[in-house]
Amino acid sequence: MSEPAIKPAEPVLLRDDRDGIATLTLNRGPQRNALSEALMTSLTDERALIATDKSVRVVVIAANGPAFSAGHDLKEMTAHRTDADRGRAYFQKLMKQCSALMQAIVRLPQPVIARVHGIATAAGCQLVASCDLAVAADTVRLATPGVNIGLFCSTPMVALSRNVHRKHAMEMLLTGEMIDANRAAEIGLINKAVPLDELDDAVSALARAIASKSAFTLSIGKEAFYAQAEKGLSDAYDYASEVMVKNMLARDAEEGISAFIEKREPTWEDR
Repeated sequence: MSEPAIKPAEPVLLRDDRDGIATLTLNRGPQRNALSEALMTSLTDERALIATDKSVRVVVIAANGPAFSAGHDLKEMTAHRTDADRGRAYFQKLMKQCSALMQAIVRLPQPVIARVHGIATAAGCQLVASCDLAVAADTVRLATPGVNIGLFCSTPMVALSRNVHRKHAMEMLLTGEMIDANRAAEIGLINKAVPLDELDDAVSALARAIASKSAFTLSIGKEAFYAQAEKGLSDAYDYASEVMVKNMLARDAEEGISAFIEKREPTWEDR
């Protein structure tokens, strides 16, 4: 009697490309898309591929299952409590991996949109905050609840505090309480909340609008946005002025301005 075939494990991350939009779907639904080592590695690897893929103009990060992401995989982390160092080396490696992933999303040349259909907590909320834009279903709730289990959301705090006002960020971090999507939109954590049955259309419309622009111009602008935000006012203006000059000399700026003057649609060369 033959042994039953072993069902192959499903990939933790799915990718679908169409019309210049790459959709990366977190695929650990039963685990509420917890950011395991394997999932973060897959996201980082796909990011590297997309960064040099000229056919991709916009990236959407979505998820399968009931949650967008519940944060780090606490079971995976807890398993290392029995290590000789009580998990110190593993925790250091994991936090470094997560921090590198979030920064890689910010540094990706293409704009990234989070499609948030379900709960996003802790590092899952950090992932939403790390994306350039975020659209959520109005049923969604978000939180940085680490304080409730004795583990302050220190790394999610970095992305959160760069999205919302300090007092709003501190309220989320100190209380650990959930906020709904409408509140998240009010404080700037997401761009907007829409009914769940309109989420795909809203994300698609936003992605298509961005994809219609010059990819070269978008990459210049995205990099400059984050760089100037870390500078003082005078240095920010000096830096942004240099970027404007570089951009003005680009072929797409020349074409775009000519098209505007001539009242026609521009033809982008992405250079």
